[in-house]
Amino acid sequence: MCGECCYGEGGIFLEPGEIEGIARFLEMTRDEYISGFCEKRHGRVELKTGPDGFCIFFDPKKSCLIHPVKPGRCSLWPFCPAIVNDKENWELAKDACPGINPDCSFDEFVRQFKE
Repeated sequence: MCGECCYGEGGIFLEPGEIEGIARFLEMTRDEYISGFCEKRHGRVELKTGPDGFCIFFDPKKSCLIHPVKPGRCSLWPFCPAIVNDKENWELAKDACPGINPDCSFDEFVRQFKE
């Protein structure tokens, strides 16, 4: 919950059910939520980033402001396909993410994902 994975533009795309769930959580209509907090890119709806480069819903003191309804891609971290299926990507993620135990082997990481 350090927020390192919340930094950077793009990549957090939303599935249709997630859009409605987040809008309800924020007590907004679907259209209000999309126009205020999302942008359309590559044919998908993605979360915007704030002026600091972090996800628009990341607060450095409170962490994720929509944690109970955060997108599936966020919930999946660090067990995303690009890391689980590629040892080199896992090594990079392990070095960058304090949430990944540095003593964990790639095989153990994949085993944890499968469980």
